[in-house]
Amino acid sequence: MKIYREVDEIKEPFQNACVTIGNFDGVHLGHQRLFDVVEQRAYHSHGTSVAITFNPHPLQILRPGGIKLISTCEQKIELIGLSGIDVLLIIPFTRDFAATSAVEFVDEILLKRIGVKHLFIGYDYAFGKGRTGDIPFLKRQGEEKGFSVTVIEAYHEDNILISSTKVRELVAAGNMSETRKLLGRCYQLRGEVQRGKQRGGKEIGFPTANLHVDEEDLIPKYGVYACQVISDGKCYGGVINIGFNPTFSENKLIAEVHIFDFNQDIYGKPIKVNLLQFLREERKFSGIEELSAQIARDVVCAKEILSQTTKQIDRFLW
Repeated sequence: MKIYREVDEIKEPFQNACVTIGNFDGVHLGHQRLFDVVEQRAYHSHGTSVAITFNPHPLQILRPGGIKLISTCEQKIELIGLSGIDVLLIIPFTRDFAATSAVEFVDEILLKRIGVKHLFIGYDYAFGKGRTGDIPFLKRQGEEKGFSVTVIEAYHEDNILISSTKVRELVAAGNMSETRKLLGRCYQLRGEVQRGKQRGGKEIGFPTANLHVDEEDLIPKYGVYACQVISDGKCYGGVINIGFNPTFSENKLIAEVHIFDFNQDIYGKPIKVNLLQFLREERKFSGIEELSAQIARDVVCAKEILSQTTKQIDRFLW
């Protein structure tokens, strides 16, 4: 997949461009279905499949603090690349760009830069200043300026409308099985392993890798989860606690993961954590002995979950 991070990087229109536009937060099954349609049309028309998205998410600029993202820009790029799209244009979103009119976006970007021939949009998508670039507008523009417009209808899974908003609700509730159904993969945390208090191995008996998490990010319900940990291209089982570690009266949000059958030094190295199932809420224990006993029970439970679901759980982003 060819990636452009500025509109000006595109020097000439693409051959018979089949285009979709969206924020694509999470790249859930609805987005994947949209990409499939675009790719099929590009294939049959000997054209180029093009996805246009924005970074940062427009609401992060227009309504700071008003949205928690399912995926980072890095994850979004990976997932769109795996979908098979030929070209990804990531437009830097600023307040100046937000003032771009819908007509200007069509003329200067879709037509002049991209060379759109076929445009595919989600059933609820709108863009441009004041969101004036809605479906009726685009259909009129297509008729006047020579490109087709296809609206992809809402997509449901088990009678649930698949949307980024619904995915956020499920993640916040700790419902990882339903989240997985809508994403088509596990919800994933990423980060570099940081040095913590180092009491996990020495005092508690369960060494942990600590990840920095930001309360401004989309954080799952606080508590303990069974998980998969991907480190250096290998996948391990584990349990992760997300929260404030009340037993030790921490006042900082942390994610601590105990990786099964693992003894490597990974400080400063990146890992990915696939959340499989919520096990229990965080609670304050009387001391290290009680906490250690509970973690031992968590490990047994997590291993049972892993043994039952390994064949069903994808390892999508190793």
